[in-house]
Amino acid sequence: MEASKEFNAYKRTIYKALKDKFLKTALERAVKAFRQNRDAALAAFPEVVEKRERLQEIKDKVIDNLEDYVGKAREALEKNHAHTYFAEDAERANEILKGIIGTGKMIVKAKSITSEELEFNKVMTAYGNTVYETDLGEFIVQLLDEKPMHILAPAVHVPRERVAKIFSEVAGREMPTDPKKLAMFAREFLRDKYFNADVGFSGANFITADTGTMFLVENEGNIRFVTNAPEIHVAVIGVEKLMPTLSDAMLGLEVLMRYAGYLTTSYVSMISGPAKTGDIEKVVVYGAHGPKELHVIFLDNGRMKAATDPVYRDMLRCLRCGACMYECPIYPLVSGHWGYRYMGGIGVAWTALVSGGLEKAAPLAYSCALCGRCKEICPAGIDSSKLIERLRKDLKKEGLVPEFIREMAEMVLEHGTPYPKEG
Repeated sequence: MEASKEFNAYKRTIYKALKDKFLKTALERAVKAFRQNRDAALAAFPEVVEKRERLQEIKDKVIDNLEDYVGKAREALEKNHAHTYFAEDAERANEILKGIIGTGKMIVKAKSITSEELEFNKVMTAYGNTVYETDLGEFIVQLLDEKPMHILAPAVHVPRERVAKIFSEVAGREMPTDPKKLAMFAREFLRDKYFNADVGFSGANFITADTGTMFLVENEGNIRFVTNAPEIHVAVIGVEKLMPTLSDAMLGLEVLMRYAGYLTTSYVSMISGPAKTGDIEKVVVYGAHGPKELHVIFLDNGRMKAATDPVYRDMLRCLRCGACMYECPIYPLVSGHWGYRYMGGIGVAWTALVSGGLEKAAPLAYSCALCGRCKEICPAGIDSSKLIERLRKDLKKEGLVPEFIREMAEMVLEHGTPYPKEG
């Protein structure tokens, strides 16, 4: 019996990645640097280990009452002159976005893994718009016409030599492999895009129900330009990003920063509405120096269904810190090639329930070693191996187990191990 086409395509991708010496070089550098930074951050702020337990309780409270928290956040935002929407799925989100943005527009974009669910760049480009990724990693990936390979570091798989080559093509001159000079070229290239753009697009790390405040965490400073320079700011936010209060979000921020490997990030933007001023006789005028309009789309796309499942619901705690991927024995070998739109062990459940479906998730589910190292370092206490074990059972019920797995299982049942016992 032959394996499915889906699995064969995935298998070819994985084998290619394993043989890619440039990928191996980039990942070795990245994993070593991340682990050092994360360990230093946790050592400097040891109290964060206890704080993450409180954060897990808060996240569970939200997951139990997603619909209520969405309603509260929308009400708070609209009181502050923002426009809010609810999208049941990616198709509906794209319809809303087309209505807001229109066609023939320039869009500057902050890093957003949620936007991958919508295929935002592809959809907006097909609709007649121009999209510029402004995060350095996303900018590199966009120029290479590849997909992000990590939640925090989209270009983790790209060594500096390859970055220099693609930047040389864009610049029309030979670029050095010095990371500083490469970053300065991206700064130079993107600088005028912020101020000429019609729309700024972002996600959010957290959004509070009590005030409707979006928290956007970054180091580069690009998100501040994206969300402040254009006249229109549009945000698409998964409903799992909700937090009850500002103080809860601040707790989440602290935990996120440490486990993402930072003593502190350079910037945290808190946005609750469009720009406004009341400096002339206390008359409120919207659109002072920042955006005149703020549009916030709350995205379901399978999240609310996952919230009702006693096992899968844990995946909604994810902070997108990326720590699990650098601790995983599989991910550093193949990077985001182990994934569809979401990658790594935590990405398998997200692929199945939110962005891709069971067929896309099927081959991914059998790459996991079920070692449990992800849970040990996860600030949200997510056991990805437990999620994957449950998913494998669901795949079996749906008849979506890759053929080679079924064949091997049958051999074991009939003859014992399929491998030679000696030699």
